[in-house]
Amino acid sequence: MNEIFFLVEEAPEGGYTARALGEAIFTEADSLDELHTNVRDAVRCHFEEGKAPKVVCLKPALKVFGRG
Repeated sequence: MNEIFFLVEEAPEGGYTARALGEAIFTEADSLDELHTNVRDAVRCHFEEGKAPKVVCLKPALKVFGRG
């Protein structure tokens, strides 16, 4: 696997969530900057050393941009 995608959404209680597509990885944070850090940490924890995807993409849901 060369890349992994996360769907980013605003959490109903505030902050943001990120859910991996095709993998059982989920994380949340109060800010988008913190979410980026948490996603990187979650990917490192999920995969064995040397097996993690080289590219991690965060795809915002429409609600993150104030639409929807």
